[in-house]
Amino acid sequence: MVKRIGTVTLSVLLAGSLAACGSNNAATSPAASAKPSEQPASAAPVKKVKTKLVYWTGDRHDMDYIKDVVKKFNETNGENIEVEMVVKTEDFNQAIDLAFASGQAPDIIRVKENTIQPFAQKGYLKPIDSYLNDAIKKKFPIIDDFNRIDGKMYSLPNYGSTLRLVYNKELFAKAGITAPPKTLKEMVEDAKKITAVGKASGSYGFAQNFKSPESALGRSARVIAEASGYGGLGYDFKTAKFDFTGFKEIISSFKQMVDDGSTLPGMESLDIDPLRAQFAEGKIGMYISFSSEPGVYANQFPAKIEWAAAPVPTIDGTIKGATSFLGGQWLSISNTTKNADQAWKFMQFMYTDEVLKTYHEKGFGLSMVPSVSAVAKKPEIKGIDGFLPVGNDGTWPLQPTVTVEGMKKDDAFFKYMISGGNLDQIIQDLNKRYNDALDKAVAKGTVKVQPNPSFDPMKLMMK
Repeated sequence: MVKRIGTVTLSVLLAGSLAACGSNNAATSPAASAKPSEQPASAAPVKKVKTKLVYWTGDRHDMDYIKDVVKKFNETNGENIEVEMVVKTEDFNQAIDLAFASGQAPDIIRVKENTIQPFAQKGYLKPIDSYLNDAIKKKFPIIDDFNRIDGKMYSLPNYGSTLRLVYNKELFAKAGITAPPKTLKEMVEDAKKITAVGKASGSYGFAQNFKSPESALGRSARVIAEASGYGGLGYDFKTAKFDFTGFKEIISSFKQMVDDGSTLPGMESLDIDPLRAQFAEGKIGMYISFSSEPGVYANQFPAKIEWAAAPVPTIDGTIKGATSFLGGQWLSISNTTKNADQAWKFMQFMYTDEVLKTYHEKGFGLSMVPSVSAVAKKPEIKGIDGFLPVGNDGTWPLQPTVTVEGMKKDDAFFKYMISGGNLDQIIQDLNKRYNDALDKAVAKGTVKVQPNPSFDPMKLMMK
């Protein structure tokens, strides 16, 4: 059964049209001296053909702002280019696959640090090297395996996101909790305490938007694993092999909260926006998410409670690795577009200092461009302080992307959390299937790996 893909389409039309310039020799031509009523039909102004582009994004928290930016581009680009912005509300990556398979791919695509490499490998993205001059290369960071893959540039960094524990200060105080948890054990205990004092009014200690386990469980387990010294996506850079053993205590803790009844009922079918709505109403004690949340609670779902953000807990309370400062709404040009030059013009507009600086200052995302972050004001938005990059944040190397037979890790862990099973066997099975897929990819030459015995996740932290 094919899952329906929700779509919100935002199309901003140009007001009026642009008249073409007259001929250079119009002053000496016979038609030029004729009265308007006597001018031949061939002298009528010729409208420049409109170029229509489609831009797909999966981000909703900044939807209104980006809509206004697109509108401004449409009204001011001077080349009769019109961009239609399409916000895919569910299963963005699947929607991209279907679009390319059916020949209906967009012209510009929002990519992220975990999608740019597979999209490039599938041939979805067009290299942008021919558009880059020295000034652009100097201004925007070049990160191998992120925006530069196999020597080719596919995007430019603009916004990044940190991951934090988002918590309801009022529920914490009501439960007698004086500080956010620093260990997994404390997180489980705090969720139980919050549920005990809040259940009568419909409040619970913890939630995740499990309608999309790959993003919800993936981000939550990932950042805890990273802070605890493990590769957040299960790849061990020291051995160049997949190893999900470090996730055992993390997934066990999540399951314990489910078993304790400390999690929001029905969260297995919950999407991110309904979760945010519940949190804003005071029904959730804590969850893990990105630095886009302050903007959400200021604009999309005005929070009716006092809330804050804090570093995620680690397995034992000790920080043993950097937490990812993730690439956010980067832009790439589709490899199938017939209007690459116009798509690049739109990208240039989206990467102007005005757009980047305003985006940062409104709290939608944190700038990854040094020249912008150096002059941008700290976002004047409630809750942003807990998300600002600190010394514990950093950029992890990109792990190899493989095609796994059978259930993916997040789905397997989610099934265990809801239905139970033998976690040790689940992890052994994941290790085998992921490493089998890795070996096949290496043998085919689509993936290159190199063990790094000296790899130290503490050295990834920002200075």
